[in-house]
Amino acid sequence: MSNVQPKLIIHGGASSLDDKGGLEAVRKSLYDVIEEVYNLLLEGKSAVDAVARGCELLENEPRFNAGTGSVVQSDGQIRMSASLMDGNRQSFSGVINISRVKNPIQLAKFLQGHDDRVLSDYGSTELARELQMPPYDPLIDFRLYEWIEERKYNFTKKMAQLYAPSELSTQDPNFEARRGTIGVVALDTEGRIAAGTSTGGKGLERIGRVSDSAMPAGNYATTVAGVSCTGVGEDIIDECLAPRIVVRVTDGMSLPEAMEKSLTESSQNKRDLGAIALDRTGAIAWGRTSEIILAAYHNGHVIGDTLEWTDKTVFGYLR
Repeated sequence: MSNVQPKLIIHGGASSLDDKGGLEAVRKSLYDVIEEVYNLLLEGKSAVDAVARGCELLENEPRFNAGTGSVVQSDGQIRMSASLMDGNRQSFSGVINISRVKNPIQLAKFLQGHDDRVLSDYGSTELARELQMPPYDPLIDFRLYEWIEERKYNFTKKMAQLYAPSELSTQDPNFEARRGTIGVVALDTEGRIAAGTSTGGKGLERIGRVSDSAMPAGNYATTVAGVSCTGVGEDIIDECLAPRIVVRVTDGMSLPEAMEKSLTESSQNKRDLGAIALDRTGAIAWGRTSEIILAAYHNGHVIGDTLEWTDKTVFGYLR
């Protein structure tokens, strides 16, 4: 297949969000990534390359909980996880709970070409050393402030905030906790699909807790469809959400039908999550059980987003 119209969808987390100024800043960040990555697809770059680059850009944006700006676990350490799946080869790779690197997705991409494709914290760190990646501290002031404030109350919150505000002075320390991840799903000009997901975790969690972002449950792609998830990792794992959606499309459901059915089930099970997806026909879909999913997309004609999507249904889609 060739000369396919590329499609792209990305996300920066799922939650509830009332800060209008924050939404505008998040929208700009998402659109900047969409523009750069979609141009790569138009130039003929593979879905894998485009997804990896999109994840890098989102990891580099301090507002999002991945790479720079990652949340802090209860012991004061940042542990990040990321995965990449090449749908054309149906090949999954990832790193779990790595610290002191700038872009965990780069390690996940490197592992695509190797037999051992998912590494834990120690193995990931050793790989970063082998690749001579310079040590990098992804901690930003807000995340340190957030951890110090929560430490006063013996970590009573279940997780950290979805995204970091630009000004600490505007942040209420009693603000409701949020959850966040970043993700990218792309369809390239050859009709290939890839998905990537990266996160700093829930934040304030038990030492060494592992998210869904380095598991197929939260990031999955085949030749038929690709999905990246966000939200509470344990809920996503319990639903096995990403492959559930992809398998339903493979078995004959349309992508919107698969997204609606899967998210309706998640809602009935009282899960807190969201997902973005696209399929080989170029359909784009998203869904959430939370109040909002911070997603943006390029359908080949225009850039759009879901930031102010207030539809009461659990999913949305377009061609």
